[in-house]
Amino acid sequence: MGVEIAINVTPQETRVAVLENKVVTELYVDRAKKKDFVGDVYKGKVVKVLPGMQAAFIDIGLDKAAFVHVSDLSVGTEPGDILVDSDEDDKGPELPRPRRQNIRPIEELLSEGQELMVQISKGPIGTKGPRVTSYCSLPGRFLVLMPNVDHVGISRRIAKDEERGRLKEIMRRNREPGYGYIVRTVSEGVSEDDLRSDVNFLTALWKDILKKQEQSPAPAPLHSDLSLTLRVVRDLFTKKVDRLVIDSKEEYDAVRDFVKRYLPEQRSRIYHYDKEEGLFDHLGVEMEISRALSRKVWLKSGGHIVIDHTEAMTVVDVNTGRYVGKRDQEETILKTNLEAAREIAYQVKLRGIGGIIIIDFIDMERERNREKVYHAMVDAMANDKARTRISRITDLGLIEISRERVREDILRTLSDLCSDCDGRGYTKSATTVVYDIFRDLRRIGRGPGQQKIMVGANPLVVDMLRDTEHEGLEQLEREGHHHIMVQADPLLHFEQYDIVVMGEGSRVG
Repeated sequence: MGVEIAINVTPQETRVAVLENKVVTELYVDRAKKKDFVGDVYKGKVVKVLPGMQAAFIDIGLDKAAFVHVSDLSVGTEPGDILVDSDEDDKGPELPRPRRQNIRPIEELLSEGQELMVQISKGPIGTKGPRVTSYCSLPGRFLVLMPNVDHVGISRRIAKDEERGRLKEIMRRNREPGYGYIVRTVSEGVSEDDLRSDVNFLTALWKDILKKQEQSPAPAPLHSDLSLTLRVVRDLFTKKVDRLVIDSKEEYDAVRDFVKRYLPEQRSRIYHYDKEEGLFDHLGVEMEISRALSRKVWLKSGGHIVIDHTEAMTVVDVNTGRYVGKRDQEETILKTNLEAAREIAYQVKLRGIGGIIIIDFIDMERERNREKVYHAMVDAMANDKARTRISRITDLGLIEISRERVREDILRTLSDLCSDCDGRGYTKSATTVVYDIFRDLRRIGRGPGQQKIMVGANPLVVDMLRDTEHEGLEQLEREGHHHIMVQADPLLHFEQYDIVVMGEGSRVG
């Protein structure tokens, strides 16, 4: 089995897995209550201009204001001001990004209250709102329309010069004057009629968006991209895919209709899955999702990697674990590091981890072994669709990776911060909480007469107060001339407690 796409659909969410030789390489999740807004076009209103950051916040009608940098503004540009990489590749669901070359200050381009049409280029991630650009891009099956850019580019994955020349000549004859296009990888070998049809479709779509812009008050949505299922068919269902499997009859019919219109020769590779066992269970995807949420990932050799997410970066630690090797220590370390490099690259792409990634490999004494691990990391990340930069191994055995953050990672999508530890990964020990209670009791001091004090805490803390720490409680009663009562309250968080001085009605803690 080569490449296959599996689509699991429920009323609440749609999940898509791309498998290569039965190994999950990509995973996408779209939930009805947490929509993926990337590609959607809005008419927004500028709410704040930040000259110090050369950026602005724009109200587009979502919960959080959108962020735009001056380099993503097409306002007040001339054709020569725009930089477009002619080798820009259509990287699956992501779109090409034209940018300003001659940058004027943002305060000269935008003002508060100004209306602006923008497209979401990065969805909300964590506490941040979406990032937007005014260089709108509309993807079709064979082309990407860039109405604000006068440029025609060919996907760099189309390698043959003869085919690139043929496609450029077709676009020269059929393009709309003043509009820009990226010819996508799937266009290799397609007819002029197919490309002309895409030009006409995208042009009509853009004119419809412009019409809505004139009629709608800001903020307002102007265009929504296709559903996740149809986006995947449009962007990923190429001739290299052996089959596409869907477990929803309704979505299966929708995909068949879509493919009948745009890819009639590929209809035979679409299958409806109707067995009792879940599609993702049948293909082993559920197990890979569980691994993608795990902090520790075991290697086949017996070693393991540990992945920790922080606010600033993702840190990966490599350990030999149960692997002890057969010859010398350096060989054991090298083998573990090489295996870890491949697994880390796989996990980074599967989880959608972006930003700064620091990998702490096991220290190696030989320089040639460090080079082997570095090149293994580079090779493993070579087919990554996100822009990536990889540093060489430092003297401390670290590799630094900067990876483009194109969407919210799987961990953020499928999980929330732990309500017990608030994302720290740990809570105070019961002993620490008990000693915190003792300190607060000492602060009450000695009263004029015997005081009754009620302490309410989590049952585990109360058990310790009554058992191993009862002497400390009795000592506090003698020192403060108190009568201290403790009561278990299962509704209290492990670190929470209440101290009430009876009669006074005062509360501590």
